[in-house]
Amino acid sequence: MVNDVIKDLNGSVDGAIDAVKRELAKVRTGRANLSILDGMKVEYYGTMTPLGHVASLQVPDPRQIVIKPWEKSLIPEIEKSIRQVPELGLNPTSDGETVKLPVPPLTQERRKELVKLCRRMAEDAKVAVRNHRRDANEMLKELSKGGDISEDDEKQGLKKVQEAVDKGIARIDEIVTKKEAEIMEV
Repeated sequence: MVNDVIKDLNGSVDGAIDAVKRELAKVRTGRANLSILDGMKVEYYGTMTPLGHVASLQVPDPRQIVIKPWEKSLIPEIEKSIRQVPELGLNPTSDGETVKLPVPPLTQERRKELVKLCRRMAEDAKVAVRNHRRDANEMLKELSKGGDISEDDEKQGLKKVQEAVDKGIARIDEIVTKKEAEIMEV
């Protein structure tokens, strides 16, 4: 019983870590990275469609992203969609065949803002992990009250829960520290 609770907790913690990794991947650094366009949608025949489904995306050099739509008529829609996301701070240009996104270097002030954003994302992930800890602890206490596990098993389980949470929070801190270093790199 205790092992099932710990297994569920570990799965939830891993889910929170994966979520923060996905969110951090969308944060722009000074280099071109296709992950900043994840989740971007373009109107395609009246339906909002992921950008990757209507165009090929490439990074020919560290300062530029090239988007080549399957249909040239999508170029204005792609440009409009990119401009509607102010967090990106990108200004697309078109040559009639492709949309080019020059990735300007970040200013020091913008780097600091992005670091704050990353820390906020990390704190949200840590809160989620702590909520999972609370749920796991409640499950263990319910099992103990119901007589399904002994008091010693409950104490042992609570200790394992705390260890799993500590490991998860340490992993989140490590991931965010790497992202901050990447952002602050000039």
